[in-house]
Amino acid sequence: MLTLTRADGYQLSTDPGRLDLDLVHHWLSTDAYWALGRDRATVERAFAGSVGFGVYRPGDGGQVAVARVVTDGATFAWLCDVYVDRAERGHGLGSWLAAAARDHLATLGVRRILLATVDAHGVYAKLGFGPIVADRYLELDQREKAPVSHLTGKEQNPDSPLTVEA
Repeated sequence: MLTLTRADGYQLSTDPGRLDLDLVHHWLSTDAYWALGRDRATVERAFAGSVGFGVYRPGDGGQVAVARVVTDGATFAWLCDVYVDRAERGHGLGSWLAAAARDHLATLGVRRILLATVDAHGVYAKLGFGPIVADRYLELDQREKAPVSHLTGKEQNPDSPLTVEA
């Protein structure tokens, strides 16, 4: 496990026992454009199969940021679900979190890390990330096959009527 502490007291840890998955689910499902409506069970499964990085506030130790890395631990990683609580933004926590993940993966020998962003290219560019060579990468995106209902947070078959459980 990795644990780092900044001079201002923020702590970063890969200890899965410290992650507040209720809070992480709330952040991702309500405020992260890439994960709106994601259900709690999916968040649990995603973090169970990944390396989770949490950032914790000085003093009370409350979680203020998260990132997830899907990796084989040897050659490849996908950095995703990077989120900093709105109240804690502007302190460089997102950059610190992404840099810590990058550096930790480097100690394992991982030399290729991918990520996707709509609006934070500048943040990641400062850490050495750049555009991919598009004709080398292919994608199978089946997210539209079974869209998530904004009412229930569950996958909804577009051919069946919407049902809401009590």
